Amino acid sequence: MILSAFVFPHPPIVLPEIGKGRQTEIQKTIDAFEECAKQIAQQEPDTIVLVTPHSISYADYIHISPDAAAEGDLRQFGAADVFMSVDYDIELSDEIEKFAVFSGISAGTLGQESPRLDHGAIIPLWFVNKYYKNYKVVRISISGLSVAEHYRFGKVIAESAKHLGKNVVFIASGDLSHKLPEPDGVKLDAEITGSFADGDFLRLLQIPYELCQKGAECGLRAFIIMAGVLDKTEVTAKLLSYEGPFGVGYAVASFIPCGTNSERDFLARYEVLEKIRMEEVKSNESDYVKTARFSLEHFVRTGRTPLPSEVAEALHITKSRWKELFSERAGVFVCIKKRGELRGCIGTISPVSENIAKEIIRNSVNAASEDPRFEPVDAGELTELVYTVDLLKPPEKIESVSQLDVKRYGVIVTSVNGNKRGLLLPNLDSIDTVQQQVSIAKRKAGISDDEAIFLERFEVTRYT
Repeated sequence: MILSAFVFPHPPIVLPEIGKGRQTEIQKTIDAFEECAKQIAQQEPDTIVLVTPHSISYADYIHISPDAAAEGDLRQFGAADVFMSVDYDIELSDEIEKFAVFSGISAGTLGQESPRLDHGAIIPLWFVNKYYKNYKVVRISISGLSVAEHYRFGKVIAESAKHLGKNVVFIASGDLSHKLPEPDGVKLDAEITGSFADGDFLRLLQIPYELCQKGAECGLRAFIIMAGVLDKTEVTAKLLSYEGPFGVGYAVASFIPCGTNSERDFLARYEVLEKIRMEEVKSNESDYVKTARFSLEHFVRTGRTPLPSEVAEALHITKSRWKELFSERAGVFVCIKKRGELRGCIGTISPVSENIAKEIIRNSVNAASEDPRFEPVDAGELTELVYTVDLLKPPEKIESVSQLDVKRYGVIVTSVNGNKRGLLLPNLDSIDTVQQQVSIAKRKAGISDDEAIFLERFEVTRYT
């Protein structure tokens, strides 16, 4: 059974060997650590299941540390003497992996790169060990899977512990924003700490991806796994401390189960709200985006690219209404997002088709199936996808980056010999400076940072 769950941040400076006196600047965090560690000691768990964002992380797989034991230290922070070893609870790890496979969740013990404990595990356990050491550990990473999958995985952890009759304490190791006191960081931390204070984990699930990116979150997926661990469980929730003096948010919180409550099925509520949100998104799509959506969905379901006439007929749009689509040409980029994260983006700088309609159809299908950064889109994802269609205006040569504006202009970089070319669209999330924009465009083209380039800029008409 789950005895309790805790949120622990992991600032190395909290330890005297590293802080060297500065740890007193986050004394409230230290005091909260101590309080939680004492509670854990009183509960005497068999196992501590700890999720850390600093273990090996995969885009599509939640990693559970294998082996019978592990060790680590904090030498990377100048404190090699802060050493720790733990015994792993192999029985519980195996059970979690088995339940995950049965539940269709991509998780397990494959793919370990380094067995050593990371600071996300060492810092919380350092405090626990001051008061209690008679426990084993299951160490788990986060992944690039959806927040919903992380919540489901939390449910798997709770089911596994119950099935084996293990008394388990869960620790979600994670800092909050790494962008304090910037407004996005402050907003992100307010959402997370508000969720901790009132035990409303739906707020965690609903935090927009864009805010997570701009606020540079650290531990959100660990917190969401914790929410899944406490699914349908009434809890006494306490936000014990929150501080952010070093530009990073540190929150300590405790959650003590006190019975069952079927209304606290936050995933079911989240999925209902997501369905409503997606229906609103679709109802407000432009004709260009509707064309992209229909083309991609038709291809995924049938394996065949639709004809423009099929698109027009399906969407009840006449050629007279689509005059621009059927009579003009332009370069087009189609970008797909899933729950705020990029899922595919393919485009043409200059038109290769006889009209814009065919350009959108072509690039929609390619974004779903040919973007080398992603696996092809499958039918199970279609209801969650959001599209943007950018029509590119002809590019113009410029002499320097001073003529760029990341919000207004996209950029094209070309190597001096002309055999490498890269493009980045304007007004993208998390691209705040011209230097970032050019650097990413060069990286996409395979051009080194110190290599000379020719620059072009272009504007787009963006349809959402």
